[in-house]
Amino acid sequence: MEDYEKLGAFYLGKAYDLEADELLEDIVLYDSKDLTTHAVIIGMTGSGKTGLGIGMLEEAALDHVPVIAIDPKGDLGNLMLTFPELRAEDFRPWINQREATDKGLTPDDFAKAQAELWSKGLAQWGQGGERIARLRDSAEFTLYTPGSSAGQPISVLRSFDAPSEALREDNDLYRERVQATATSILSLLGMEADPITSKEHILIANLLEDAWRDGNSLDLAGLIASIQQPPMKRIGVMDIDTFYPAKERFALAMKLNNLLAAPGFDIWMEGEPLSANRLFYTDKGKPRVSIVSIAHLSDAERMFFVSMLLTEIVSWMRAQPGTSSLRAILYMDEIFGYMPPTAAPPSKNLFLTLLKQARAYGLGLVLATQNPVDLDYKGLSNTGTWFIGRLQTERDKARLMEGLEGAAASGLFDKQRMEQILAGLGKRRFLLHNVHEDEPVVFNTRWAMSYLAGPFTRQQIQTLMAVRTTGPTSPVEEVPRQVAASGTAPISEASQRPVLAPDIPQYFMPLSERPSGDERVVYAPRLIAAADVVYSSARYKVEEERRFFFAWELTDGPVPVEWDAGEALAGDLERLEREARAQAAFGECPGVALKSKNFSKWESAFKRWLRSAEPLVLFRSPGFKLVSLPSETEGDFRVRLQNAAKERRDIAVEKLRKKYAAKTTTLEERLRRAHQIIEKEAEQSRKKKMDTVISLGTAILGAVLGRKRLSSTSASRVGTAMKNIGGMQKEAGDVKRAEETAKAVRAKLEELELQMEQDLQTLEPFDAQAEDLEEISVKAKSTDIHIHFVALGWLPYGRTGEGRLSPAYE
Repeated sequence: MEDYEKLGAFYLGKAYDLEADELLEDIVLYDSKDLTTHAVIIGMTGSGKTGLGIGMLEEAALDHVPVIAIDPKGDLGNLMLTFPELRAEDFRPWINQREATDKGLTPDDFAKAQAELWSKGLAQWGQGGERIARLRDSAEFTLYTPGSSAGQPISVLRSFDAPSEALREDNDLYRERVQATATSILSLLGMEADPITSKEHILIANLLEDAWRDGNSLDLAGLIASIQQPPMKRIGVMDIDTFYPAKERFALAMKLNNLLAAPGFDIWMEGEPLSANRLFYTDKGKPRVSIVSIAHLSDAERMFFVSMLLTEIVSWMRAQPGTSSLRAILYMDEIFGYMPPTAAPPSKNLFLTLLKQARAYGLGLVLATQNPVDLDYKGLSNTGTWFIGRLQTERDKARLMEGLEGAAASGLFDKQRMEQILAGLGKRRFLLHNVHEDEPVVFNTRWAMSYLAGPFTRQQIQTLMAVRTTGPTSPVEEVPRQVAASGTAPISEASQRPVLAPDIPQYFMPLSERPSGDERVVYAPRLIAAADVVYSSARYKVEEERRFFFAWELTDGPVPVEWDAGEALAGDLERLEREARAQAAFGECPGVALKSKNFSKWESAFKRWLRSAEPLVLFRSPGFKLVSLPSETEGDFRVRLQNAAKERRDIAVEKLRKKYAAKTTTLEERLRRAHQIIEKEAEQSRKKKMDTVISLGTAILGAVLGRKRLSSTSASRVGTAMKNIGGMQKEAGDVKRAEETAKAVRAKLEELELQMEQDLQTLEPFDAQAEDLEEISVKAKSTDIHIHFVALGWLPYGRTGEGRLSPAYE
């Protein structure tokens, strides 16, 4: 293990001596849990702050810490350029062609030079291809491009999803979510809306709250319709038409509709749904580094997306259990304009909320900027770590000193020394001011493992996603079983609805999408069944109830129902309809569905199938002796295991540090006293030596200048001088003994430090993705399966004039 490979510590670089202008060998490590109190990186263009940020995100990925990185400049995509073999052909597609031409090199030669440069640079900092390979394996790296199909798109406007019930019960947070969403929508229209005075803001906020109050989501089309025909009659004490006349509401609806109809705007409704959990983790629970590039967006679109993303992160954060370890990181490469000192864009309050509350949930914020005067330093007073690079103006330095003084712990702040340090910083050199450490340190950032090619173009992003696919480029959603089932056989229409025996139950699924134009509804016959199942296990402390609602195709063959081919249906059983929609067509009903006795047989078979095919699957961790909750997926459980491992690791590291702290303090005190003795004895030795020289010199001089024969006085002086020589030798011996004592104490300190490092290395890093989980199946008892019905169900489809069918039910 390299010296910098410490559990829970980020390798940032090495200490730098500004006075001597030289790099020291002292490695600078940063405890990951310190990041729960957040960090800010400040430095002018060219100071190396993006390199520092990329280095921190690399360390986070190695430590299995997931990241959402907002990238306004297009630089952070470089995190995708990791080449373990460091071959020239790996670098070739990403080199700067113009830079190669300026240096008089062919692209191939320049790529070779870059590969050699990176190999040499990594080696100088004790890194290599093996560490790059571990970086790639530790997390999944994905480049998202909201509002663009160049990378992985994110669906923001498909729907404004209702907040969770827990968030709705938190009045302050719920109100903030409503206000932020309303403000973000209006910012997309280029409208600066005040929540108190703006009619547009008040109306949209009320429409959102009306839908969300009952847990209903609202898409953009539904919002447009609600603006024209609001579901409420009053806002406050005023009639809706008095408060906001219909003509003005129509104008607002038209603005939103024009936005929706604008060429290329449909990409905002494509891609993965905006979900913080999906951005932080894969479906299998593997940590993800989600690079969200917004460089291609307009200012209004950037503000809209960032505000929607922050709103989602706040909701995710509040749903997490508390922890003192670092659970996840939110990084933004340029915070300018999103948290200004005076104005109040929709993103500002969301950032302030995260800075104040995220620590309790293990979410760390890292905010970077080159404009310190444009930041809200009251908000950044909640920031525990400051990385300060080279600054451009005296105004920047003055404002930064103000912020540092406000954030300093216990009011201890050496302003004069800090100004001297800031004045001497150069490229890639930063002052690390951490409230969790005793004093600041100046360091030089390490070499980045990622190839820093510069901002990506759209074409480069497309090439990157084609070359290194980390996930599907189409919307990543669980494919419902109904899609496969509905396409297994064509629906042949009967001339009329079949007549059934009165004891055969039948239901009609409600339409989720009403056909339009020349489409008409076609009902397909299916066997449908619903049941509530209770899973109970005292051993695993499980008491879980689940509802199952399935549909199967029926045939007149030897196997009328293939139970394992059923499709799961959504929807409330209370919403099932007893009658078909007017002028609907019907699919041909197989003969087995016309016999009432078959339904009682199928009820028994359904019950047996549920018991065998739908057990409650739990996962058990052999290492942690933990069992998943009934509501947890395998991915969620692995995330919980990884967080538990971090918490255990941090506790174990802290215990070891405390264990050795007392011994280290005792030895350091002995060393301090030994140094005092050395200084004291050395001073006495110097004094004794001087006294001896003076006494002996005086005696000899008196003898020479006085009489030819040595007088009794001179003899006495010589005798005293000889005694002083003996005392001088004794003092020299005392100094030597004190130096030996100090040497022995230093050896014990080194031995103690080595022992602590060995103990720390026994704390093996834990990778939740690598652990083999045991599956536990909890089957329901027959008496715990309650069948609601087994009936003939009619599922609606929309048939167009071209003869195509598409499901029109949930």
